[in-house]
Amino acid sequence: MQVKGVILAAGQGQRLRPDTDELPKTLLPLTETETILDTIVAGLAAVRVTDIAVTIGHAAHRIREHAPSLEARYGVTVTLVDNDKPHWNNAYSLWTAREHYAEGAILVNGDTVHPYSIEERLLDAAEESGQLLLALDDHKTLTEEAMKVRIGPGGVELIHKQQPTEAAAGEYIGVSLIPAGLADDLTKALEATYTRDHTLYYEDAYQLLAEAGQVGTVSTGPVAWTEVDDHADWAAAEAIVKGR
Repeated sequence: MQVKGVILAAGQGQRLRPDTDELPKTLLPLTETETILDTIVAGLAAVRVTDIAVTIGHAAHRIREHAPSLEARYGVTVTLVDNDKPHWNNAYSLWTAREHYAEGAILVNGDTVHPYSIEERLLDAAEESGQLLLALDDHKTLTEEAMKVRIGPGGVELIHKQQPTEAAAGEYIGVSLIPAGLADDLTKALEATYTRDHTLYYEDAYQLLAEAGQVGTVSTGPVAWTEVDDHADWAAAEAIVKGR
């Protein structure tokens, strides 16, 4: 299945200040030669997703400067998508990349460190599914902060942090597959979501699709991954990458 990659990297990373005062958190280093963004791009390239759009906003010039290195190192083409409202939440950020997921895409949050086996699982499952697919960690112990997912007979029923952990099947890790057949529906859902409240997440738009039976899940398997929200997460990400 041939799809593009879309990486959301426009946010301000406020919980990682002062390290993100002048740097997008996706460019935080994990090794001497790799940033968070490098690991995401390398993973996409490993599953032959080489046409990649990256949304930029906060400290956008730093990603502009780094993009040629990504292209040369990983054999990809990087298109930068300007988000003129990086202080808004990521429902708007994903909407700005709508032309890049129109023919199908793997979406990756720019702060998610994970193995490319997750992209492989999504691509394999997409061959037989017309649904938007969430990478679901159904192995770890859930926390209140987790983006929890409840599943019913037709697929995802609820994707939201504010739900009981005991009712959830797992945590959405910030990697998903958007099929071409649902791209227009997603764009409309995103616009409705950020227009209603610009502090909402793109998962709130996914919820609108879930209510129409259009969202499913794919298990990540028992893999090491982390979302980098704070300095403890950053240290965990470094440990994951160095332990590969």
